[in-house]
Amino acid sequence: MVSRALKSARRLLHLHLRHWPAAFLFVLAGCSSLPTIVPDLARRPGPPVQLEGVRGPLSSAHSKAILGRLENRSPDTGIFDHHLAREEAIVGSPLTAGNQVRLLQDGPTTYQAMFAAIMAAQDHINMETYILDDDEVGQRFAQALIAKQAEGVQVNLIRDSVGTRDTPAAFFQQLTDSGVQVLEFNPINPLLSRKEWTLNQRDHRKLLIVDGRTAFLGGINISGVYSGGSFRFGSRAKPDEGAAPGLAWRDTDLQLQGPVVAELQKLFLSTWENQKGEPLPAKNYFPPPEHAGPHVVRAIGSSPDESFSLIYATLLSAIASAEVSVNITNAYFAPDPQLLDALEAAARRGVDVTLILPSQTDSWLVFHAGRNYYDRLLRAGVKIHERQGVILHSKTALIDGVWATVGSTNLDWRSFLHNYELNAVVLGPEFGNQVQAMFAKDLAASDAITLEQWQRRALHLRLKEWFARVWEYWL
Repeated sequence: MVSRALKSARRLLHLHLRHWPAAFLFVLAGCSSLPTIVPDLARRPGPPVQLEGVRGPLSSAHSKAILGRLENRSPDTGIFDHHLAREEAIVGSPLTAGNQVRLLQDGPTTYQAMFAAIMAAQDHINMETYILDDDEVGQRFAQALIAKQAEGVQVNLIRDSVGTRDTPAAFFQQLTDSGVQVLEFNPINPLLSRKEWTLNQRDHRKLLIVDGRTAFLGGINISGVYSGGSFRFGSRAKPDEGAAPGLAWRDTDLQLQGPVVAELQKLFLSTWENQKGEPLPAKNYFPPPEHAGPHVVRAIGSSPDESFSLIYATLLSAIASAEVSVNITNAYFAPDPQLLDALEAAARRGVDVTLILPSQTDSWLVFHAGRNYYDRLLRAGVKIHERQGVILHSKTALIDGVWATVGSTNLDWRSFLHNYELNAVVLGPEFGNQVQAMFAKDLAASDAITLEQWQRRALHLRLKEWFARVWEYWL
């Protein structure tokens, strides 16, 4: 039995890594220690949090009043007192007031909203994505972008080289021929690189900005796997090892309007410049901001050029400040020691810590690397549930019912160290209630994992966990 399990694990690893050169695998095998990737997150008093509005930074009194209203409508929590100033010091991007945030669940709803925004574009469309498939969904987006370019709307597209490696060159050529500016992020071919070549750095962000006023971000790529909703069958999973065919993909996005869009625009233009793209045509990329709604939002972009992941650091800080609940849904869970410690510490001080993780996946190694930590987390009092009937691809967190984040960041080493990622943090109980309702809906479709049950798992699963953990830094 042991021999069969080892052979199976070796075969799956070979399938997962068959495209990597032998010299690169030798480098991977030599990596035995993991660095500390976040700053000191000990609680310390910080300066008052200052918000930004449509006319720039708000006064300290105005900022305090807005945050006070949010806090007064919220359950008892340490988020506002202990976390926000430290978050701002870690991240650097402003906390913006006057935004409208719409929670989007699954591909059909998200794509419908995206197409509506694209069709209404009058000045420019900036799009950044990891995967852009040449299928029905990808072609719909391509034709919509080409049509807007023909109308005089400038379209600028950043596509990751690895994420779009299976998309034919002709697909992007049709966009380029129409006048769309297409930038390949960190080309796989070093001869095409415009800067220092670093194969392992990838652009995992998903961002669409229309006219500098409306933005979309989250976990949803441009692919036919999202063609159906996740609470019914009707879409398909890619035929990767471990992913059952015919399953819908469960994911989450946000549609944002208001001052935070300018912060997202800065991140897009910074990535374009960092990748040494051709100068962009002059357009109104930063129109005067308008008050769009009641939400307080911070945009957080992370990149491997930073000394640590900004999104990851602020998540750890938020967990450390939690006093009521930590609800996390994530597609790829291969935590480092600091995240494990934070989750355990929260559970042990009485915080209700609940994780919704995949039951099936398109990434065999990450799946089993994460399961390796179930025993430790369950012993600490962390509740673990596995989402059934879908390929879980969502990346969300809700802390104390008032601090919510949605984005592209997975809880694995690739997101922490090697990827460009993008999240939004939204404050307040009104949006928190929406995220809580979504979490409850996913929880109802999940199976609880108990410690007693987990300790009875089969030997071949234990061997897969051990084998996957060896590679988790590079997954």
